[in-house]
Amino acid sequence: MAFTLPFEKPVADLIDKVRKLRALAASDPRFEPELVRLEEKTNRLARELFADLTAMQKVQLSRHAHRPYTLDYVKRLFTDWVELKGDRRYSEDAALIAGMARFHGRSVVVVGHQKGRGTKENLKRNFGMPHPEGYRKAIRLYELADRFRMPILTFIDTPGAYPGIAAEERGQSEAIGAALAAMARASVPIVATVIGEGGSGGALALGVANRVLMMEFACYSVITPEGCAAILWKDASRADEAAAQLKITAPDLLQLGVVDSVVEEPTGGAHQDHDDAAARLDKALWSSLTSLDELRDEELVEDRYRRFRALGAFLA
Repeated sequence: MAFTLPFEKPVADLIDKVRKLRALAASDPRFEPELVRLEEKTNRLARELFADLTAMQKVQLSRHAHRPYTLDYVKRLFTDWVELKGDRRYSEDAALIAGMARFHGRSVVVVGHQKGRGTKENLKRNFGMPHPEGYRKAIRLYELADRFRMPILTFIDTPGAYPGIAAEERGQSEAIGAALAAMARASVPIVATVIGEGGSGGALALGVANRVLMMEFACYSVITPEGCAAILWKDASRADEAAAQLKITAPDLLQLGVVDSVVEEPTGGAHQDHDDAAARLDKALWSSLTSLDELRDEELVEDRYRRFRALGAFLA
């Protein structure tokens, strides 16, 4: 890996050795015992190290430069993928991808945030921060799915909607609100997955679902820890403290009922093995989707309504 976070380096180094030894064992069976021993050591170290990660370290993992993005999952989970572009009002937004595909032979609509790898692609994708036309494209696909009775699968991975002047001029908040409404009234099954960084309303515009899944080291929050610290204490360096207080990690959100299921990631995180991460998500997505098949159209809408009305916790 070209990029490694300081706290993950011991595990990343062992994973790299496992990959090299696996290649040797494929051609020479004598390396098999050593491979098994090294894999066990790597798994044990990863469990010990990642069990003690702070909330901010998990946020760093959710933003990892090599973490699988929406198109990485599309390539591994779906067949017959056809991307649809443009909002039919202003332009195409590359920060949010949408299209139709088959999932286990079943026609579905897929919508997801898309970050870039490297400076050139990140500029093209606007670092995964959609403009209003991105959310209006999502609305177009939500309505298309509803019309043709296709389930909707969304993939959340954004720091937030783009906050620039041009986005505000074109109605960023209205576009997000309209996306929330379109998802809320769709009478088809909707399953959302937080695959990386789920930030603010820009994430929620893809999150009004019957079932919300979350990758083990993803995060989901109304604001970034840095932004929260800057507002509360006028000091962005207190992001670690803010991250802990915000309760934005998968275990916290599962306990609070914000997400319905946490998808375990491969040893060292999803960025270490895209294929394994996709295989694990595939099982969780299919299980969630098929669990909604028994609900009628109006029951799907009511199920979604009840889910979000039940959110919230308080101390007596």
